[in-house]
Amino acid sequence: MAVSARNRPPRAPLSSFMIRTAMRISRARWFNFLRRVFHYQNGSRSDLGSNPFNSSSWMMLELLALLIQISIITFTLSISKKERPIWPMRIWIVGYDIGCLLSLLLLYGRYRQLFAAQVDGFSLSDVEQQRSSEDSRFSHLMNKCRTSLELFFAIWFVMGNVWVFDSRFGSFHRAPNLHVLCISLLAWNALCYSFPFLLFLLLCCCVPLISSCLGYNMNMGSSDRAASDDQISRLPSWRYKQVDNNLELGNSSPPNEDPECCICLAKYKEKEEVRQLPCSHIFHLKCVDQWLRIISCCPLCKQELER
Repeated sequence: MAVSARNRPPRAPLSSFMIRTAMRISRARWFNFLRRVFHYQNGSRSDLGSNPFNSSSWMMLELLALLIQISIITFTLSISKKERPIWPMRIWIVGYDIGCLLSLLLLYGRYRQLFAAQVDGFSLSDVEQQRSSEDSRFSHLMNKCRTSLELFFAIWFVMGNVWVFDSRFGSFHRAPNLHVLCISLLAWNALCYSFPFLLFLLLCCCVPLISSCLGYNMNMGSSDRAASDDQISRLPSWRYKQVDNNLELGNSSPPNEDPECCICLAKYKEKEEVRQLPCSHIFHLKCVDQWLRIISCCPLCKQELER
C-alpha cells in the first residue's frame, strides 16, 4: 500500500495545467469575440457597443465560407450532370448558389459601408455631410436586402429539409453526389441557425461550470485587464530567507509570527521564490504571477500596475 501510494501521480500539476489552459482560453481573441457577440445579442440597447459582425476578421471568415460553398457547389454540379434525382434537387442547389452570390454582393456592400463610415469620421465639409446622408439611405437599403436574403435562406432551408428527408423523394441511389451535397449544405445551415443556442450553452453553462470546478473565473480573464509578461518580469523577486525574514521582506510583524501568502494562504518556506509588487506587498512568485495574468492589480490593496 505504501509503494502504491508513493507511486501515485500528484494531482497538483494536473489542476495547475487545467488552470493555465483555462487562462489561455479566457485570454484568447476568439473567446473574447464570442463574449462580445453574446453581449451584443443579449445586452441592453444602451450598452451594446460596436457590432462584432462588422469587424474585418469576421468579414474575412464570411468571405472564405461563401467562396468555399460556391466552389464546392460548382464542382459538384459539374461532375453530376448524368445524375437524375427524383425531386428537383438541382433547382434547390442552384437557388442556394444564387443566394451565396447575393450574399457576396451584400458582404461587399457592408465592407464599403464600414470603410465609408471610417473615412467620413475625419471630414466635416458639406459635401461629406451630403455623402453621409446618402450612406444612411444606403445602409437602410442594405438592411432591407439582408433581411430579405435571410428570409429566402430560411424558406429554402425548410424546403430542402422536406425534400431531402421525405421518403417519397429518396434520391440517394439515383443522385449520390447531389444528395450528399444537399445534406452537407443543410447541416451547415443548421449549425449556423443553432449558433446562438450553442453560444448560450458555452458561455452560460459550460464556462460557469468549468470556473466553479477550477476555482478560476474565466470571464475575468480579459487580455485588457491582465498584465503582460514584460510587466511581470520587471517586478523584483528573490528567494525567501526564513531566518532574516524581517530584513528581507521589510515586514513590520513580530519575529515569532511567520508571514504567509494571502493568495494560497501558505506560509513562506526557506528559499521559496517570492515577488514584490509596487505597493510593497509580497507573495509567492507562482501565485502572484498567475494572479497578474488574470488582472493587473494587487490582491490586497487593488493597486494597479503601471502600464
